[in-house]
Amino acid sequence: MFSIAAHGHVNPSLEVIRELVARGHRVTYAIPPTFAEKVAATGVQPVPYTSTLPGPDADPEAWGTTLLDNVEPFLADAIQALPQLIEAYAGDEPDLVLHDIASYPARVLAHRWGVPAVSLSPNLVAWEGYEEEVAEPMWSEPRKTARGQAYYARFEAWLAENGITQHPDRFAGRPARSIVLIPKALQPHADRVDERVHTFVGACQGDRADQGDWQRPAGAEKVALVSLGSAFTKQPAFYRECVRAFADLPGWHLVLQAGRHVDPAELGDVPGNVEVHSWVPQLAILRQADLFVTHAGAGGSQEGLATATPMIAVPQAADQFGNADVLQSLGVARRLDTEEATADRLREAALALVDDPEVARRLKEVQAQMAQEGGTSRAADLIEAELPGGVRK
Repeated sequence: MFSIAAHGHVNPSLEVIRELVARGHRVTYAIPPTFAEKVAATGVQPVPYTSTLPGPDADPEAWGTTLLDNVEPFLADAIQALPQLIEAYAGDEPDLVLHDIASYPARVLAHRWGVPAVSLSPNLVAWEGYEEEVAEPMWSEPRKTARGQAYYARFEAWLAENGITQHPDRFAGRPARSIVLIPKALQPHADRVDERVHTFVGACQGDRADQGDWQRPAGAEKVALVSLGSAFTKQPAFYRECVRAFADLPGWHLVLQAGRHVDPAELGDVPGNVEVHSWVPQLAILRQADLFVTHAGAGGSQEGLATATPMIAVPQAADQFGNADVLQSLGVARRLDTEEATADRLREAALALVDDPEVARRLKEVQAQMAQEGGTSRAADLIEAELPGGVRK
């Protein structure tokens, strides 16, 4: 298994990896050292490598603001990581490569070794028409710039050096085999996804007992959780609006995860019905919560669906905007962009969601659909089927 040092890319795969180890497979996990202990807890052998990407605790501004700012670091990291990984696996080449969608070296290594590769996608996958509808409009301007052309030239040259003739876009976005670690309900245009390539297995969450527990306070009639995940959390003004929204709502208790880049003092006076933390055991809280104010990352979105928790989606970056729209279209959430997320709008959305029986019905329906997708066990079955001698399922 190959991944990058980001919670949203590592966490979705952990239960699948744990299951493969439990079934008797020897699994290595190539990962920067900051996540080595976490992946080792599943029973795998970590293979640490040095990464040049911003770490999990980096300021969100380290990722830049433009599309090229976002993608160039992944290519640069892949180019410098590949020689490390070639050396680390010399004489111990695997029978199968599993990889997160952001791990370009994994796909190159699978090609060099002549072994099958399976993508473990932690978020949405490309549908038929994705390139024309999303990728081409997004890239039309950057491709015209000298910087954009240099990015593609460097990517193509690196692939060619390793015997790969695919265009970078297809290399990055069109795996030969993909196991999708989100529920099908979260996938845009799911009816246009090639299911010969992509198999949706839904949430692979585990019990998360190692993350700790949380107890609902006595007297809390309603509990709301606010979390913008682990990366784009530097939003003190938004958190202040959340505190204002729930501070004087009778019977409500607010749990606010502010991340590592916000000092609680920046939130001003925090009333007794609000608790502020840099990190919380999210799934443990959602199992007891009545409302989830989320950035609509793939992990948080499916946790909200799995626990049948109504959501206010406040997207911050990347696929979160699309996820927020999907959640709203499912009838289980309201989308508010950050600048719209005032205390009044948050309070209005919260009360409407938790009092709407149709929202509760839709959540239970999606939750039941997810339970049929197979989760961790099915993912492991599908991976075993891709091993040499396996029978594809």
